[in-house]
Amino acid sequence: MARPRRSGDTRQLLVEEGAAGFLASGYHGTGIKQVLDKVGVPKGSFYNYFDSKESFGRAVIEHHSLCVQRNLSAAFGAAADPVSGLRAFFGRLMAEFVEAEFTGGCLIANLGGELEGSELLRESLSKAWGAWRDRVAEQLREAQGLGMIRSDIDATDLADLLLESWEGAVIRMKIDRTLEPLQKCLDRLLDDYFRP
Repeated sequence: MARPRRSGDTRQLLVEEGAAGFLASGYHGTGIKQVLDKVGVPKGSFYNYFDSKESFGRAVIEHHSLCVQRNLSAAFGAAADPVSGLRAFFGRLMAEFVEAEFTGGCLIANLGGELEGSELLRESLSKAWGAWRDRVAEQLREAQGLGMIRSDIDATDLADLLLESWEGAVIRMKIDRTLEPLQKCLDRLLDDYFRP
């Protein structure tokens, strides 16, 4: 019997629903049947789109990474200067956290803590993190060129520090249900330690 034609739209819906499920319940807590039911796809059809749950997880991570890149481009493109662009990007994330009532957090960090046993997914997460870090580093490098950010530390190292601190602050935000740790993270780095 021939396989039914794959629909790009259905695959995208599965990935988007998977991202929502992974963010709410984690990789292991999100069942494929649950995702299929939400999208309205028969259970046997999953393998028309993905070889395994692991390849599905990789597609979700890649989708999330593309969303982050779009959000970075939108924030940076509309900003008056590189530091304002960074603040706009992180401000948008904070608004989303408030809207989600301080749940969820960052898909990359959440899955990073859960998927230690899968080399495929670890590599996907590392690539997604690297893409995010590299875009932030570009922005910081531009700010260094304008004299807005200290230049005695490499922009990539500063980007790692900013994102690693941000992720720790996200954990604290979820625990205390407040944006205060996130705001402190940005203020202490962008307005203090990163200044020339």
